[in-house]
Amino acid sequence: MLTKRQKANALKKGQRHDADTGSPEAQVAVLSKRIDELASHLKKNHKDNHSRRGLLQMVADRRKHLKYLEGKDSKVYSKLVKALGLKK
Repeated sequence: MLTKRQKANALKKGQRHDADTGSPEAQVAVLSKRIDELASHLKKNHKDNHSRRGLLQMVADRRKHLKYLEGKDSKVYSKLVKALGLKK
């Protein structure tokens, strides 16, 4: 689970403006941080299948947001992927 400070730092990477929390860029940034946290948890607790299911749901949600963003504005998509260190 992310602390308020961690979430705020993740949001800074994807926000369109200061109060933005709902744009696809902001949501992808927060999801990426949550995915990283949960992946490190699962490395220590490899039998935690409930958390693994949640991780897969978050990855699918992030993929949907990225696909939407790529179709809407490819420049913003490539900038976000580069900033977050994702594929491509």
